[in-house]
Amino acid sequence: MADTFVNTKYKQALKEAIAENINALGDVCEVYYIHENTAKARCLVLKSKTERPDETGLNATDLEAANSSYEIEIEAERTKFLGAVLKKMEDKNTDASLKETNISASTKVLLKAIEEGETVKAYYFSDMIESTTAGRDFHKNAFKSEKEALAAAKEDTEKLKDVSLSGAEIRWILPFEPTKSSKINNPNIGVYWKSFFETLQADLVEEI
Repeated sequence: MADTFVNTKYKQALKEAIAENINALGDVCEVYYIHENTAKARCLVLKSKTERPDETGLNATDLEAANSSYEIEIEAERTKFLGAVLKKMEDKNTDASLKETNISASTKVLLKAIEEGETVKAYYFSDMIESTTAGRDFHKNAFKSEKEALAAAKEDTEKLKDVSLSGAEIRWILPFEPTKSSKINNPNIGVYWKSFFETLQADLVEEI
């Protein structure tokens, strides 16, 4: 994350994601590299240890004190999470897996979490360019139109008929400034992924 604009954008999006999702004891933040075998590329797991206060039998003064203590503890934990994830994002991935980017393989990670009864919210900090030797390579075969992107998404999801991401929320954050040309930030890639995840019945699919 060398670019100042991208650093700021990613940090803000990550801060908001943690604030939205880390709220109580047991809430989990997992980080994966989306290179090569994404399903086996988990590189960080953080679990909240902060409990919400038990309001049973508390008078107004004690309740206010308990809530105040909780807010301080959860905010400290969120700050700790943010620092850990940012550090992991800045670490260089020196593994051979860096040769490929396999975003579609993340469906296995999401599906497993859904089947285990987890509330799933996935954030992709990525240019969303799929690049695999055995599947799609958006570098070699860039989408020239929305129609082409939609056709590719339909073809790829046909192979995943048994996969339902119902219950999952999917968001991605692109590392581009608004002024980047479509040659660098191809809007048809977003069209592809929106169709891909919506076809797999994800509850929410959006670029943020």
